[in-house]
Amino acid sequence: MIFVYILFGVYFAAVNLYAFLLVRNRKQRDTERNGDDKNGNARLLTAGVLGGAIAAYAAMFIYRYKTDNALMMVLLPLLGAVNLYLAYALIKSGFPFFA
Repeated sequence: MIFVYILFGVYFAAVNLYAFLLVRNRKQRDTERNGDDKNGNARLLTAGVLGGAIAAYAAMFIYRYKTDNALMMVLLPLLGAVNLYLAYALIKSGFPFFA
């Protein structure tokens, strides 16, 4: 059972690292192109749905990443709360689908 917890922790850390690096790379690309490239929010939202919403939202503040999409600024914190709740519920229940 401890293997499942380790696997879950590695997955959660990897998705959050990917989301954080995704925001950093998009910020660097936007500064190189003078802010002309503002599309591609779907990849960031997908990373948020998969569990990286907290890191993506934090990286937006750290790197001062600005987006014109107000929906993304609302969805990322909500997805972060849902991700935390689902992680807590899975750990609290003991991963019943692996029993």
